[in-house]
Amino acid sequence: MGNQARVPDESTVFSTSTRNFDNRMGDGAQVYLGSAELGAVISNLGRMPTVDEYMEVYREKIEPKQDEIYRYLQFDEMEDYL
Repeated sequence: MGNQARVPDESTVFSTSTRNFDNRMGDGAQVYLGSAELGAVISNLGRMPTVDEYMEVYREKIEPKQDEIYRYLQFDEMEDYL
């Protein structure tokens, strides 16, 4: 959900935004905040995953590429960065 979105009252939604307070996105809306990584898993499942489901996706899709995914970006040391 984006920063300006409104959802139906009493909805449950996931957001990667840092803005979360009561009734911000809808009256009685429950907003769960999380990482873009978790957002990708949720978008593929269409719902919040269980811990086991999340870990299965993590082991299959993320862990094998963790050196590419989780790295500190030192832009001043990248030849192709202008």
